[in-house]
Amino acid sequence: MTTSTVPGGAPAGAPGQPRVVVGVDGSPGARSALRAGLLEAGRRRAAVDVVAAYPVVPVWTGRLQLDAPEIRAVREDTRARARGFLDEVRAELLVEEAPGLAGVPVGLTVAGGPAAEVLVHRAAGADLLVVGSRGRGRVRSVVLGSVALHCVTHAPCPVVVVHEAPAVHRPGGPVVVGIDGSTASTAALREAVTQARGLGSALDVVVACSVGDYWSDVYAAFGPTEEQLRAAVREEAERVLAGVTAEERAAGRPVPEAGIRLVEGPAREVLVREAEHAAALVVGSRGRGTLRGLLLGSVALHCAVHARSPVTVVHPDDRPAPVAAVAAAVGAPA
Repeated sequence: MTTSTVPGGAPAGAPGQPRVVVGVDGSPGARSALRAGLLEAGRRRAAVDVVAAYPVVPVWTGRLQLDAPEIRAVREDTRARARGFLDEVRAELLVEEAPGLAGVPVGLTVAGGPAAEVLVHRAAGADLLVVGSRGRGRVRSVVLGSVALHCVTHAPCPVVVVHEAPAVHRPGGPVVVGIDGSTASTAALREAVTQARGLGSALDVVVACSVGDYWSDVYAAFGPTEEQLRAAVREEAERVLAGVTAEERAAGRPVPEAGIRLVEGPAREVLVREAEHAAALVVGSRGRGTLRGLLLGSVALHCAVHARSPVTVVHPDDRPAPVAAVAAAVGAPA
């Protein structure tokens, strides 16, 4: 995979500065993703790495192949188009006086290879990867493109999926996060706290409950009552929230106002419904009971596909890692 970075761009931010990676391809979905990524970087005081990929091997052409000069022409054309796209979106946001945007270091990376692989590689060591739900050339009935799905599943950092036509949010809408006691949901809660703090929003911690939804009546006869189950779930949720809150305060970071709600119903349906007018929805990649071999659970996938607000999917071990270390692990050039 070959990479070229425009001078002065991310990842040339200050050492230790947070980094947000945004994938662009000129599509309406990519425009929404770029806007969201730049705004989030402004809130986090992060550098932005805008990434555009071009195919090294084109679609099946029999024995015909592009030679080196043609590849260079494709790369330069991709760079020019991506730069124009970036400048246009930045200008729109500056006219809108988006807070913090003027001080955000922004760079452009143009890389040869499949877009999904390029983005996952560039996300090594990043704090966030932002992608559109669908890119160029996707069938209109597809609500989550293959690139977005690959990134949500494989990226080494939290991934924000932004739909082409985001919902009209309530001013100051909350950040909704689903928790279920799993390691992934605790990681999601940490990310939700960060997003809510940056937005100045309240944190809406949602626990989906499906008590009594069993085929056998034996559970009702010998198991705990619904009241006992609800009390136990709320107690556990409060414990997890208190733990994350204590971490944030110990680090000297302000904690947004937070509340816990127990909502009856399947988690994937509850979270999409409760985030209808939220500023953002944050979920863990896999919840309790998900098969260990799955990299993306059904709840996370359902939310990424169906939620109208931007959805962040967080893996339980999402921590920024050095680019070189991750590149070595996957056998890719740093």
